[in-house]
Amino acid sequence: MTKTRVSRATLDRIEDDVAVLIVEGREVTRPLTSLPSGVREGDVLDLETMRVDAEATEALREEVRMARQQAMQGKKPPAGNFDL
Repeated sequence: MTKTRVSRATLDRIEDDVAVLIVEGREVTRPLTSLPSGVREGDVLDLETMRVDAEATEALREEVRMARQQAMQGKKPPAGNFDL
């Protein structure tokens, strides 16, 4: 049986000069300097080329938008004034 090679990671967050990536459901840290300049949280990276996969990033963002909409369906926003 051939093991499939992991080729993508999602940038979960940036903590100071460390990037926290999600690879196959696990957190992996890398120096922020090892990632392409301008990378943002939520970007999907091709681990072989270390470039942002714009198509995969947009698909992930759309998936998150749809999940949020579904989660909020029929729910009222909390009372009061606040900023997120």
